[in-house]
Amino acid sequence: MKEFDYVIIGGGCAGLSLAYELEIHEKLKDKTLAIIEPRDEYKRDKTWSFWKVTSHNFDDCVKKNWENFSINIPKKTNYLQCKSFPYQSIDSGLFYEKINNKLNENKNISYFKDVSEISLKNSFIFNSVPFIKKDYRNLWQHFCGVEIETKNNFFDDEIFNLMDFDCDQRESIHFFYTLPYSKNTALVETTWLSKINDNSQKDYDKQIKDYIENHLNLKDYKIIYKEEGAIPLFYPIDKNEKNKINIGTAGGMTRLSTGYTFLNIQEHSKYIRENIENIANVKKYKISTKYQFLDEIFLRVLEKHPEKMSDIFFKMFKASPKTVIKFLSNKSNFFEDLSIILRMPKLTFIKALFY
Repeated sequence: MKEFDYVIIGGGCAGLSLAYELEIHEKLKDKTLAIIEPRDEYKRDKTWSFWKVTSHNFDDCVKKNWENFSINIPKKTNYLQCKSFPYQSIDSGLFYEKINNKLNENKNISYFKDVSEISLKNSFIFNSVPFIKKDYRNLWQHFCGVEIETKNNFFDDEIFNLMDFDCDQRESIHFFYTLPYSKNTALVETTWLSKINDNSQKDYDKQIKDYIENHLNLKDYKIIYKEEGAIPLFYPIDKNEKNKINIGTAGGMTRLSTGYTFLNIQEHSKYIRENIENIANVKKYKISTKYQFLDEIFLRVLEKHPEKMSDIFFKMFKASPKTVIKFLSNKSNFFEDLSIILRMPKLTFIKALFY
């Protein structure tokens, strides 16, 4: 069986980002890489969106940038600006095409459907497939989104709606999210923060249809794309194994309070590339312990008091948008953290320390 210097298990966002980072910095000139990915073809299947708080390799895959956004609860809307950190949406189809075109130029890189096709004996492994123990108590961010097209101009494509809580909560946390790509196309997504075993929340098509037709008051439209997914709001099991590093969600790159993962993956990929010559001994890369602690408290409140969460999110964005964005993107300093914390219902969060 053929051996490789490096093996990436999972050719999704994390695996391909790492392979691309290594390739463009010529770290695979004299090394061999195997990418294990079962899919038959790469096509658009996801949308990754985030505030651009740091540079990345994929500006040419960005479908749209926004410098204005809104968040609303029933009868209240907050309009905000994000000029310092524009919000970006990446089309996974463009992302896959760009990376695979580049990787196909290097004969040292091979793709396989299953790990059993190669020998792992002397390889360093980067694993992006999370090991998730089934536990009904765990919280997830689960969602379904459709891109719609209208006959006439309908959307203001200069502003996106980050969270619209003016919808049926069903004793959980539920909001809609609208990204207008143009005046007649937009991604409309229903998002839940809850235990994933509650199938009553998964009538996504009905939720989206009702929101578009009765909330946005849009009757004449067609669905041109659909995506569905779930992000664990807990860390998967991450064992310390010799000659193996977990990446992506498997490596703890998902920010638990938000589900944001894309930019964390890019920073982790850069860190691995910078240390690739000594990768077996490098210190583990992780999201700051400060954010892990704050997210844990936040998720305890979310679990115990779902009815309070829409107000909590709304109040959070009463702080400077720049501060909130930095906080949600792991880039805030102590004083910025404090300005967010002071806007939270103090007794509720103090009690959460002792749950």
